Amino acid sequence: MRIGILTGGGDCPGLNATIRGIVTQGIKEGHEIIGFFDGWLGILENRWESLTEEKVEDIHREGGTILHTSRTNPFKEERGLERIKDTLKKAEVDVLVAIGGDDTLGVAEKLYEEGFKTIGVPKTIDNDLSSTDYTFGFDTAINIAVEALDRLHTTAKSHHRVLVVEIMGRHAGWMTLEAGIGGGAHIILIPEVPFDIEEVCQALIERKNVGRSYSIVAVAEGAKAVKGSKFLSREVVKEEKTDAFGNILLGGIARVLEKEIAKRTGLESRSVTLGHLQRGGRPSAFDRFLATRFGIKAIELVKERKFGQMAALRGTEIISVPLKEAVGKTKSVPAELYQETGGLFWGK
Repeated sequence: MRIGILTGGGDCPGLNATIRGIVTQGIKEGHEIIGFFDGWLGILENRWESLTEEKVEDIHREGGTILHTSRTNPFKEERGLERIKDTLKKAEVDVLVAIGGDDTLGVAEKLYEEGFKTIGVPKTIDNDLSSTDYTFGFDTAINIAVEALDRLHTTAKSHHRVLVVEIMGRHAGWMTLEAGIGGGAHIILIPEVPFDIEEVCQALIERKNVGRSYSIVAVAEGAKAVKGSKFLSREVVKEEKTDAFGNILLGGIARVLEKEIAKRTGLESRSVTLGHLQRGGRPSAFDRFLATRFGIKAIELVKERKFGQMAALRGTEIISVPLKEAVGKTKSVPAELYQETGGLFWGK
């Protein structure tokens, strides 16, 4: 068979390891592999290249994606579906493997419903895709965030400051919770549990009163204040415009909290936004291994003719689940886990 690959949405560590796994295993099974550039945009524009073992050798060590990526939604483009079908026919592609998050896999699922053979591989550093225990990129990202928090402890302590650290996480707080615990944050704010700014400020004052000279607040970019709060009625956004999938660009809550904390408590406060640092650089050993296994599983699904499926991790096993199930809902942090690990005020 001739198998096409694309990587869509945000980049993350482990994408190249997945590509390498698909190409190496695919060629071993007798398949020809081609890669489309820039996600769904490359299919719309019929831009691709053949992928050989030589081209993917050692790329598992590199961050990003050799195929590049975009947030293009082909169903929002003129004649999008028709153009995709034309390209896949011209390129003689029998099966398309889409590597991406909820948006990218949602398009793959729609294509499958239209009669084309698709397979999904889950990718998001937010770890918020349902039907899989972990997605590659997440482990690398939280370790980068933990290292940043470790470094920020020293400067916060030296200056007796409150440091508010903004971590990625639009709808789910997995990164903020795990990095916050690992990096010793004293207050952890996630999208799933709206916070009360008065409680946050009171906890910071109490820490100061008992001799704790500094505090670290870890906050997810999508965190919100409790309903009815005059302080903050919604997520903080960088821009009101949305991308092709309807996602608004979040960012800036750390800066908002920094000012509000200083105003309410009198404590010297600073904010840090980790931003794209979290998704850049080389993948961890865990992410390289998981991504490679996902790539091998994709070829296994081709062999078994299990189309419309996504590779997924359950425990230590790589299984497959229907794409429709995988993109059905966001995997959120359970309230019980948040409370079990310290809840709002860790290290108070």
